[in-house]
Formats: sequence, structure tokens, C-alpha cells
Amino acid sequence: MKSLTINASQRESVGKKATKALRNAGQVPCVIYGGDTIVHFAAPEIAFKNLVYTPDVHTVVIALDNGKNINAILQDIQFHPVTDKILHIDFIEIFDDKPITVELPFRTTGNSRGVRNGGVLRYNLRRIKVKGMAPKLPDVIEGDISELKIGNKLYVTDVDSDGFTILHPENTVICMIKTSRTAIEDEEETEEEEGAAAEGAEGAAAEAPAEA
Repeated sequence: MKSLTINASQRESVGKKATKALRNAGQVPCVIYGGDTIVHFAAPEIAFKNLVYTPDVHTVVIALDNGKNINAILQDIQFHPVTDKILHIDFIEIFDDKPITVELPFRTTGNSRGVRNGGVLRYNLRRIKVKGMAPKLPDVIEGDISELKIGNKLYVTDVDSDGFTILHPENTVICMIKTSRTAIEDEEETEEEEGAAAEGAEGAAAEAPAEA
């Protein structure tokens, strides 16, 4: 997984008044759980731009002003209901010897036969929930749809999960090739063409002169 660093200041005051003052100063109050102690810190809102406003999932190095670095992953984020400004972020500390649970983005590869014939690719999942060691987790999970025809589905068991465990049931559908009006017409035309070709072949065989 990709990683980014956020320079932050550890904070001791965590009351409402202190939190309000931080936000007024353009800072985002944050907290890290999962370690030996809960760590409260704050960082400028712009520091979270590449972490929050992206479809990618990152691990984060929280570089505190006391010289301590904490490896973490975003757990929860709160936005203002009107302005959409970031109000608060929760992180979970991660360790090399402990697995983490995270939702990774999914991306298709290949050119589906069904789509080429007029079908429509529909997604049931855009993110896949997995569990594994952070260094072994990919940036994105890929699934090959090259052989999917109209009506076919791609299941979670069809994607590569080496190094991590997918936490969805095995019958979970990631995406499928749905039929469409255009696809139905294409199929009917193909059947008519095949029928006409067969009739033509039979007629030609009947008209051919017998060999002496």
C-alpha cells in the first residue's frame, strides 16, 4: 500500500473549547487508537488533502512534533454537515506483526466479450473488505473480465488474494455483464444470420450436380 506522511502537533487539551480553537485556526483535531496509549494530535486541514480526497487507500506516518512517528491508517472521519469541512479524524495504529482490516478499491482489467456485444458492466462492489499485513496489501484489487459474456458475473473468489484474506462471503458478486436492448437485438440478428447461412448451405448442396 502507498504511504504518506502528515506532520502534526501532539495536543494535551482535548476539551470542547480547545477543539473549537483548533478548528478556528484551520487545524483538524485527530486521535490515534490501537496502541498502548491513545494519542491526540492536530494538523492543518490541507495536510489531509491527499489522504481524504482520493479513491486510493494509504497508510499514514504521523510525524509528531516531539520526534515520535506513528504508523496508522484512517478509521473514521467526520465532516461538517453544511460546509463539508473536516471536523475530526480517527486513526488506528498499525504494526508489522498485526493484521489490519481495510476496504481496498476494485478495478477491472481486460475487455469483456459481453460488453463488446452490447452488454453493460454493472458494479455491485467498488471496494473490497480485506484483512492482512499492511506491507502485503496492494493499492488496488484487480479482476479480469475478458471472458465474461452477457449474464456472467465476477465473484470475489475470481480475484487474486495472495497475501491477504477477503472478508466477503464466497458468493459475493463484484460486478456483472447485464443485458441491454442493443445486446438482445444483436443476439437475434446473429441467430437470424446463422439460420440464413445454414439454409443457404443446404440449398447449395441440393443444387450441386451429382458426381459420375
